[in-house]
Amino acid sequence: MKEYPNCKINIGLSVVSKRADGYHNLESVFYPVPLCDGLEISKSESFSFLQDGNTLDCDYDNNLCIRAYRLLKSYFPELGNVDIRLTKHIPSGAGLGGGSSDAAFTLKMLNSLFHLGLSIEELQSLASQLGADCAFFIENKTVFASQKGDVFQDISLALDGYKLLLVKPEVGVSTAEAYRNIVPVPALFDLREIAETPIEKWKDLVTNDFEKGIFQKLPILGDIKQRLYASGALYACMSGSGSTIYGIFAQDCDTAEIVKRYSEQYFTAEITL
Repeated sequence: MKEYPNCKINIGLSVVSKRADGYHNLESVFYPVPLCDGLEISKSESFSFLQDGNTLDCDYDNNLCIRAYRLLKSYFPELGNVDIRLTKHIPSGAGLGGGSSDAAFTLKMLNSLFHLGLSIEELQSLASQLGADCAFFIENKTVFASQKGDVFQDISLALDGYKLLLVKPEVGVSTAEAYRNIVPVPALFDLREIAETPIEKWKDLVTNDFEKGIFQKLPILGDIKQRLYASGALYACMSGSGSTIYGIFAQDCDTAEIVKRYSEQYFTAEITL
């Protein structure tokens, strides 16, 4: 069985309050993007995991595919052994949810492979134990996300026909770093209204609270964002807590020069939505 776990971008991100459990409540729009890893799972006599492609930023035992398998086996001890092969194309530590997607797809594939009969809600509950945004990839459709990023409300936003340019330099941002300079405040713009808001107005309304502190520490990210706007982006933003900056362009916008500029130095992907 082979699937292609995709990534996502965050369109806007507001950290609105601190929770009693130490986490933060946030509001964001999660939008699925067709930049994908490859994931193959088959039944086997013994368990094995093999990863190739891009280098991961975690050790073997912390890989989310392995953790997803072990989590499911803790609920279903009779779950058989499998061979898992993961080919990474989505960069790690990028704010694109690549590892979370791999984990969610692992749960879905194991559910199908072993005929476990888990519902969407049950799969989401399991996925949320692996990471705050893992549950998003179970249904894998555009949502307004709130609380820890694991409570979803469907929205009708569609960016069909636009071009998306992703740029990730060789810098990383830890979650602890991202939250260090955050002072939670209620969102100034209700992201549930984004579908009714022309994309040309997003620049002044749809913000990412992490950008200010992270751009001070890593000014290259702010520079990339401004260059995307200078190249014709209708909207540009950091995804999640970084370090990917993306720009949304009209389909007929000539992005060849900016793509060439960054593809020589950094991970760069141009995608038609």
